[in-house]
Amino acid sequence: MKKAIIVWGGWAGHEPEPCANIVGELLREDGFAVEITNDLDIFGSPQLAKADLLVPVITGETLEKPHANALVEAVRGGLGLGGHHGCLATSFKESAPFRYVSGVTWVAHPGNIIDFRVAVTRQDDPLMEGIPDFDYRSEQYYLHYDPSVEILATTTFTGQYDPAARNIAMPVVFKRHFGEGRIFYSALGHVAAEFNHPYMPLILRRGLSWAARQ
Repeated sequence: MKKAIIVWGGWAGHEPEPCANIVGELLREDGFAVEITNDLDIFGSPQLAKADLLVPVITGETLEKPHANALVEAVRGGLGLGGHHGCLATSFKESAPFRYVSGVTWVAHPGNIIDFRVAVTRQDDPLMEGIPDFDYRSEQYYLHYDPSVEILATTTFTGQYDPAARNIAMPVVFKRHFGEGRIFYSALGHVAAEFNHPYMPLILRRGLSWAARQ
């Protein structure tokens, strides 16, 4: 049985503990043994490298450099890394090693909570199979992302809330490889209620299972 570690913490507005519990249930349904913790010291624990998947449901917080470097090497060695919305994109923003391995950084969400369209660009990929383009209401994330990512879905900014973003197509869902490790990210899921959307949790659970150690 594959082992997943979910670490939650940081800004309460992203509802980290409820979201961590929901993600944990999804992973259990998919056959994972799941550990959920809010102890950030787990990033410096040897058990991290022995796990198959790490999901940091964290906004902000500080990651000590030795812990960050250990995480980079664990992913390089095969540990899967995945998350939704603020997870990865807003976790440990001051940590260069974490930014390097996560491959994504949140920088803006013009208009805050708005309605936008998600375009599935890779319906031939198993992670997006059977999922059509769909409407979504949340924060439309403007991201800085690694050039190595394989984009699976995008959203296009209209410029209504910030003309500087007009007609910019931005990744919403991507996957990437980092050494032997796999990384999955979905920008959807600002709060726990968004797990009620028909496609948001489906995309996430497929992506996390894909990311887990092979």
